[in-house]
Amino acid sequence: MAATGFVLAIDQGTTSTRAIVFDRDGKPISVARREFPQHYPADGWVEHDLEDIWRDTVSVLREAVAQAGLQPSDIAAIGITNQRETTALWDRRTGEPVHRAIVWQDRRTADHCRRLIADGAQPLVRERTGLLIDSYFSATKLAWLLARVPGARERAERGELAFGTIDSFLLHRLTGGAVHATDATNASRTMLFDIRRQVWDEELLRLFGVPRAVLPTVLDSSAEFGATTADLLGRPIPIAGIAGDQQAAMFGQACFEPGMVKSTYGTGCFALLNTGDQPVDSRANLLSTVACRLDGKTTYALEGSIFIAGAAIKWLRDGLGIITHASQTDDLATRVPDSHGVYLVPAFVGLGAPHWQPDARAAITGLTLDAGPAHIARAALEAVAFQTRDLLEAMNADWPQPLKALRVDGGMAANDWLCQFLADTLDTVVERPAVIETTALGAAALAGLKVGVVADRAALAAAWNCERRFEPRMDPEKRARLYAGWLDAVERVKGARGAGA
Repeated sequence: MAATGFVLAIDQGTTSTRAIVFDRDGKPISVARREFPQHYPADGWVEHDLEDIWRDTVSVLREAVAQAGLQPSDIAAIGITNQRETTALWDRRTGEPVHRAIVWQDRRTADHCRRLIADGAQPLVRERTGLLIDSYFSATKLAWLLARVPGARERAERGELAFGTIDSFLLHRLTGGAVHATDATNASRTMLFDIRRQVWDEELLRLFGVPRAVLPTVLDSSAEFGATTADLLGRPIPIAGIAGDQQAAMFGQACFEPGMVKSTYGTGCFALLNTGDQPVDSRANLLSTVACRLDGKTTYALEGSIFIAGAAIKWLRDGLGIITHASQTDDLATRVPDSHGVYLVPAFVGLGAPHWQPDARAAITGLTLDAGPAHIARAALEAVAFQTRDLLEAMNADWPQPLKALRVDGGMAANDWLCQFLADTLDTVVERPAVIETTALGAAALAGLKVGVVADRAALAAAWNCERRFEPRMDPEKRARLYAGWLDAVERVKGARGAGA
């Protein structure tokens, strides 16, 4: 970043809400974070309390500014990045949610999706949205809310309710109810948005039974979204950038040229490949999505979505009690020479790309009496690399140019052992940036572009700095053997699903 002023980023994730202040050079100078509860009301259901998210957002915003020692006048703009696909429905006048948010991981609408596929709706959805019909996306979650919450459909048709992903909900609250909008990246994850024409699609709205009155206005990712109410931080502050978390990370990683790839390791793992100004029709079960929209011009990406990455480490901590802190996985992984043939397939909420099997469930294979906690912890980390290879193998089928390097970010990317194992498994250079908070940085950069704190994308690309490069060094025979074992474990999970169906 250049010029003057600081930018405040809201990073609203699946398990925590953070606010980060970035200085004029794009360096984080303060971070405030709050972890919030997950709600699991039934098997495969995941919900968030929107009031928890709102309270935490207000708290971290104020804490980050105070921690940085800044005055409200020092903040040039706010950028928002958010967990995508998570579906919120609230009263347009009061801002009160009508139900807890249905999280992107939630699988309650899997049967609805199967019926749509059986009815032949897949080609339409694929062609218009770039997505596959899956309960991962927002449309069937919204349909569920409209059908199951008493009076919701009637109120929605009268224009009394507002639907949005988490960015829309926060924007509505931050502006005191004045603005109901989203950006093109978040809209592209709903299964309701035509990514080529950049409009809400009437045929898709009819397919999913969604009234147009409930939808937000779609703006560029860098735009004048409104301003906060004065009581929030002491003066109204422009909200000038919004992007879904994976697209924000791609922007923060300066992946501006076609063929550049980034992979973010948080609750899940998401790899995005810049495909330029045209969406690619994937032959390998990847998604085509909006990477960014600036000045009305759309950049597209191929995306591979893995539902569980860091969440598996959280399970080791909270579910099995193998560790007490996520950082311990690095120590455990290096305590043993290998995983001893143990594979963890973390299909806790189904398998994402390129398999798309919502009913698959997690499994640990290869256990013997001399396998212990260290082997399971190592297998959990190795699974992240193996799943990433699954995605990149699929990308290679859709994109003609070979991958030169993979830029990584997210909390798990701080783990040196994991980054090296990634490079070894992928047989590709892995680049870790100096600023690993690229999701928040991307949101801040989008906001900074609009208010003049950032000159242009060329300045952002020039400022991107590689902190460490990890070169592949694994023996090719070993690489092939380990990956073959992973593929076998995945097939076992898929086979077990078929046997129980």
